Amino acid sequence: MKLGIMQPYFFPYLGHFALIAHTERWVVFDVSQYTPKSWMSRNRVLHPQVGWNYVNVPLANSSIAITTREARVQDLPKTRANVLGKLTHYRRKAPFYEQVVQLVNRTFDAVASDSLVELNVQGLVAVCAYLELPFDYAICSELNLDLQHIDSPGGWAPAISRQLDASFYLNPPGGRDLFEPQDFARHGIRLGFLQFDEFRYDAQPYTCEPGLSVLDVLMWNSPQAVRHVLASHSHILEP
Repeated sequence: MKLGIMQPYFFPYLGHFALIAHTERWVVFDVSQYTPKSWMSRNRVLHPQVGWNYVNVPLANSSIAITTREARVQDLPKTRANVLGKLTHYRRKAPFYEQVVQLVNRTFDAVASDSLVELNVQGLVAVCAYLELPFDYAICSELNLDLQHIDSPGGWAPAISRQLDASFYLNPPGGRDLFEPQDFARHGIRLGFLQFDEFRYDAQPYTCEPGLSVLDVLMWNSPQAVRHVLASHSHILEP
């Protein structure tokens, strides 16, 4: 089983979904210290004039004193309205505007609590369904794993991979300096890194800005085109 483990990000960039597309099971990593002003509570979309601006999820308890699973959204209806408001300038310009607005609404409609993790996971679920990507996920804090003795940032993934009987662990390339391959190999687990090449697309009358939220990508590209990019722009690298 090929495993991916990532924090729950808010409508993350396309490379996040490339990792999902190349794994068979996904663990939403919600048991570590929360990081304020991170991709968990904000992302970026095109600005109406030039460049980009943030779409944010204000929290009621944003602090490094909590774990990610404890993060609570301050006002879900207001957050939905603010996100949709930041997307209105795409109307009559982006060919898939209505589909993306429906996707955002499906995300918020599916959330039954003020949990940031739930909101972000429902965003992943909605995007994967729209792209027809299989998404077999679990929430780390709900798996009853033995993670009491992790003493370094690089220790989480080997421990989770071993306890879930993964045969291959796939991570973004930024983790190359974080992991020791032998920590995986001693349990018969292969370690790989997914390199996702920059994807540029026609966003006229705007200028394409790379690395924005998946919401921007989906505004301008069909699900079929995005699935092709997830395959053609991805490369699995050895440690």
